[in-house]
Amino acid sequence: MVWFLILIWFVQVGSVPIANFTNATTSNSAFPATVYNSTNPINNSTNVTFTDTVDRKRTILAAFKLISDQTCIRFHEYTNEINYIEFISGTGCASYVGLQGGAQPLYFGRACNVGNLCHELMHALGLHHEHTRPDRDQYVTIQWDNVVPGKAKNFVVKKGDTQDLPYDYDSIMHYGTYYFSSNRNPTIGSKKSGVQIGQRNHLSPLDITRLNKLYQCE
Repeated sequence: MVWFLILIWFVQVGSVPIANFTNATTSNSAFPATVYNSTNPINNSTNVTFTDTVDRKRTILAAFKLISDQTCIRFHEYTNEINYIEFISGTGCASYVGLQGGAQPLYFGRACNVGNLCHELMHALGLHHEHTRPDRDQYVTIQWDNVVPGKAKNFVVKKGDTQDLPYDYDSIMHYGTYYFSSNRNPTIGSKKSGVQIGQRNHLSPLDITRLNKLYQCE
C-alpha cells in the first residue's frame, strides 16, 4: 500500500523565518524550531512514497490522533502540496526538527511504537528535547562520564525560547534516566525527588500547551 502523508492544520500560522536544521538529535537551532508552515514557499519539492503494512499505518494514525485530539494540528493524505512529511522505513525512529521544505523524511523503524512516533512528529512540528532547554541545569544533572562516546551531542543545551513555560519532567520530549548510557548507570539525574522522566505514553499538559502556543491554537 502506498501512502503520501502531509502535515496541515486548521489555524492559519504567520510567517516564521526558516533556520538551518540538522538531525533532531544534533540541531542547534532555535527552541522551539521553525513551525511547519505552508506559507513558506519551497521550490525543491519531490513526490515520494511511503509503503508499509496496515499495522504500521495504524500506529501512524494513532500518533496523529494523540496530537490532533489535543491541539489544532491536523494531518491528511498528500495530494500535490509542496511541503510534506514522508514516512520512511528504517531502523529506530528519527526526525529533523521543524520545517525542512519539500519532502521531509521521518524514519520509522519496527521498534517505533505510538509514543516514540509521537515524539518524532513533535520534532517535525518544531520541538527540541526538553532536557536540552537553556535552563535545564536547574532541574537535571547530566552524568557526562556515563554517556556513550560520540553521543554527548544529544545532551548539549540548545539556545532559544522556552515560551515562558516551566520545565516539564513529564514531557514526551524528555529523555529517560538511562538514555545513551555506556555502563548501565544514569545519564540524567533529576534534581526533584519522586519524578519520572522519559515517558512515551502521553502528551503532558505542558506538551499540549507548548504545541498550542507554537501553532497559535489559543
